[in-house]
Amino acid sequence: MATQTQTQIQTISAAPSTITPHHTIPRGPVTASLNFYQPPSDNSKPFNYVEQPPPGEPQRNYSDTSHEVTIQDIRGKEATFNIDTHAIAAIQNVESDASRATFDDDEAIKRIYYPEVEKLLLKETGAKRILLFDHTIRLATPGANRAPVNRVHIDQTTASAKQRVRFHLPSPEAEEALKGRYRIINVWRPLNPPIAAHPLAFADSTSVPDEAMVGIEHRYPDRTGETAAVKYMEGQKWWYWSGMEEGERLLLQCFDSEKGARVPHSAFVDPRSEEGVGRESIEVRALVFG
Repeated sequence: MATQTQTQIQTISAAPSTITPHHTIPRGPVTASLNFYQPPSDNSKPFNYVEQPPPGEPQRNYSDTSHEVTIQDIRGKEATFNIDTHAIAAIQNVESDASRATFDDDEAIKRIYYPEVEKLLLKETGAKRILLFDHTIRLATPGANRAPVNRVHIDQTTASAKQRVRFHLPSPEAEEALKGRYRIINVWRPLNPPIAAHPLAFADSTSVPDEAMVGIEHRYPDRTGETAAVKYMEGQKWWYWSGMEEGERLLLQCFDSEKGARVPHSAFVDPRSEEGVGRESIEVRALVFG
């Protein structure tokens, strides 16, 4: 299995992994606010810094505009979504040898959990090769290094997907891989299930036209990539998966060189959820070939 060591991890407390019985899991459709792209006031090219910006520079030069949207519940409709068409797959009954303690240790994640992710992606996509290139743990708690992102976005664009292939594969292997089908897929897993607060909203790819996408310079200390912000448009269809459980995984396709399906997504505040039940999750990102 090919892996890359570019990771983001934060120690997770050893609190109980399930919500206590008095907490209710919100189900069904909900109306909530999502944050969409607002361009820079000077119409300059939008950017954000992944880490600390240089002196005098803002973390990002664009802002957000909030819109109330109806977010439907995918629960009970999982089989109606296809990653090739909708850029979403909701997978149930996934077995795992990774315990909660696994996710406290970066090397344990790569040793125990990465092979499970590779096996899942090979099975669900029919791909010939998987290259896992990083992961991020997100905690909806004050002071977390990486919190849920409450802004509609897509992790990759056409330009940055090609850049990813060339960054992680040597030439000429990368150039050969770019001749075939290649995708970037995030595998999203809850770490303190069932998820009640700060769930993930995701849009049906077929409901979001390319005109809604805006390339954002994603500035690392040593290179510049690109992500996509998303403009609000009427007709976008939004979904979430209520009360995600231990054995459930979301596949979020950020790029597909062949079929084009890509999934805008964002964390959101469910107004029905109770105070103090923060979401903990991990997303593993993969290059998927064939």
